[in-house]
Amino acid sequence: MNLPNSLTLTRICLAPLLVVVLLTNFEGRTILGVPNELVGAAIFAVASVTDWLDGYLARRRKQITAFGQVIDPSADKLLTCAALISLVRMEYASAWMVTVIIGREFAVTALRQLAYARGVAMPASRLGKVKMVAQVVAILALILAHGADGQRRPLFLLGQAALWVVVLTALASAADYFLRFNFVAKSARHAVHLIDRHRPAVVVQSKSRIDRQRSTPRSQSSPRFVHIRSLRTPRVLRCTSCRSYFERGTT
Repeated sequence: MNLPNSLTLTRICLAPLLVVVLLTNFEGRTILGVPNELVGAAIFAVASVTDWLDGYLARRRKQITAFGQVIDPSADKLLTCAALISLVRMEYASAWMVTVIIGREFAVTALRQLAYARGVAMPASRLGKVKMVAQVVAILALILAHGADGQRRPLFLLGQAALWVVVLTALASAADYFLRFNFVAKSARHAVHLIDRHRPAVVVQSKSRIDRQRSTPRSQSSPRFVHIRSLRTPRVLRCTSCRSYFERGTT
C-alpha cells in the first residue's frame, strides 16, 4: 500500500465522519469546545486536499496503480455525496440541485469506465475542473454559513451562487463527455469497417498473386507497400502495384 492509495482510503474514512459531525445534534453545537460547523468544514477541507494530493504524489513518485485508478474516483463521489446529502438534510441546499449534481457524477463515472474498458482514456475536461473547485467552495460556504449565532448571510449567498455554478458546469461538462465519447465510438466503428471491407481482398487475390509472382521475374514481383495510418486503427498496407489493401501481418 503506497502513500497515494493510503490518502485515498483516508478520504473514504473521512466521508462518514463528516456525516456524523454535520447531522448529529451535539450539546451546545460544539465538539470539545469547537463549533461543529468548524469541525465539519475542517474535515471536508482536509479530505478535499487529499483529493489533490494523492494524484500529485502518484504522478510525482510514479506510483500510479490500477487500484488507485479505480478507488480514487469512487472516493471522490463518496465524499461529495456525503456532503451534499447532509446539506439537503440540514435544509442548506435544494434537493433538486443536489440530485442533478449526483446524477451527473454517476453518469460520467459510468461513461468513463466504459471508455476505459474499450481502451480509450477520457481525462477530465476544464469544465469538470471548474465544477470541482466551485463544488468545494459551495460546500464549505454552506457549512460555515450556519452556526450557533444564526445564519451568516454573506457565506450563505456565496454558497448558493457557487452551487448554481456547480449545476451549470455539471450539465455542460456532462454534455461534453457524452459528445467526446460519441465521437470516439464513431471513429472506432469507422476504422473497424475499413479493415473489414478490405480484408476479403487478401483471401481472394492471394492465390492469383502467388501464381503471377511465380510466372514473372523476381525484379517485377516485388511490390512496394505504403503505410496508411488511421486514428486508433491497426496499420494498413496498400500495395502500389496491384492497389490492394492488407492488414499488417496478414500477407
